[in-house]
Amino acid sequence: MARENWYKVDNVAKVFLATAAKRDTRTLRVSCTLWEDIDKDLLQDAVLSAIQDRPQFQVRIRRGIFWHYMEDTDLQPVVEEEHGRVCPPLYAPGHAMLHYKVTYYGKRINLDLFHALSDGTGALEFLNIIVLDYLKLKYPDKFEEVTIHSGASQDDLNQDSYKQFFGSMYLKPSTLKKAYRPSGLKLPYDQLQFFEIQVPSQDILPKAKEIGVGLTSYIGAKLMMAIKEDMPPRKKETPINVSMPVNLRNYYPSKTSRNFFNNVNVSHVFDEEISFENLANEFDEKLKANLSEENIKKQMDNFETMEYFIPVRAVPLFIKQMVVKYGSKVTDKKVSVVLSNLGVQKPPEELVPMIQNYSGFCSSQNLFVVMSSYNGVLTLGVTSPYSNTRVIKSFVRGLSEEGMKVKAFATEVIR
Repeated sequence: MARENWYKVDNVAKVFLATAAKRDTRTLRVSCTLWEDIDKDLLQDAVLSAIQDRPQFQVRIRRGIFWHYMEDTDLQPVVEEEHGRVCPPLYAPGHAMLHYKVTYYGKRINLDLFHALSDGTGALEFLNIIVLDYLKLKYPDKFEEVTIHSGASQDDLNQDSYKQFFGSMYLKPSTLKKAYRPSGLKLPYDQLQFFEIQVPSQDILPKAKEIGVGLTSYIGAKLMMAIKEDMPPRKKETPINVSMPVNLRNYYPSKTSRNFFNNVNVSHVFDEEISFENLANEFDEKLKANLSEENIKKQMDNFETMEYFIPVRAVPLFIKQMVVKYGSKVTDKKVSVVLSNLGVQKPPEELVPMIQNYSGFCSSQNLFVVMSSYNGVLTLGVTSPYSNTRVIKSFVRGLSEEGMKVKAFATEVIR
């Protein structure tokens, strides 16, 4: 029997629950590639060990009258060799299931996680605990003293940090306009295509430094240029908007393993010619302004306050979900591409010789790019719902033309 513990989902999770669909399952994936093939039985034991440290993921999402809630469950994870799609559906109303899944293929360990449970930071920490426990089992006594844990209590890990740090009565409507989105038909059968692009850090970091911008701004500007090439002349005055999730743990003293991020946006209208260097510098300036603590707090107060309006709280769940789904569609139309930077991966020093690389993907209705760096390689996980690949080809070509040694891999799709 499941333990009699339950808690409400956070406000970001409510959006994911209302908008999960066959194409955009609202699942994220983080992967760790070792230098040796994975032993399935040891990985199974490692996952069972890891969930003792992260029981927050051992839950079922249930429907209440007014909101969803999470309830502890005794359902056990079963490790499988990877098959089927990346970012599979991990939530179905009324079905008893875990909302995460661990698979492996060759040397790679994958953690797929329903985004209502956690964000990229929480998922990566859980993945690293699994990897460490796996290596401890594979090499007894070698990593006995190694730990990943931050020292946070279970209450800290389970904290709804949105409520903890936000919630004044400041309201400000979004000023974003409808953005240009890549043209063409969506893939059939609710498919997504996934691309993994790898670039040596020594190739790309000097390019960003040369023009005086950060790596995120460099990649963001390159994506804007690639999308611009897809734009027909009649759309040139439509803004291109890059939406970027920001880890709020960098701004507030939170150790939660649940969602704790916010989205900031950088837009540009290509109504006149602009060089890549000038675009990248403009992108960098706008991004830094948006990342000020004052601006982030204003945005989050606006979002978190909505829960406290009595008329909203009293509305039945199915009506709330209709409203949230509509609002999400409106927001999606203001986004050209999502760029999520998971940063430089820093597992414990003792594990570095054992780990080859990290990567990530996220399901989406739009183009979605996940950045991560490790072992001298920048890895970009690109998700696309579109049949044409013009934007991705233009993006890769834009890097290659600057002398970078780019590797690209893609999943197959059914046409």
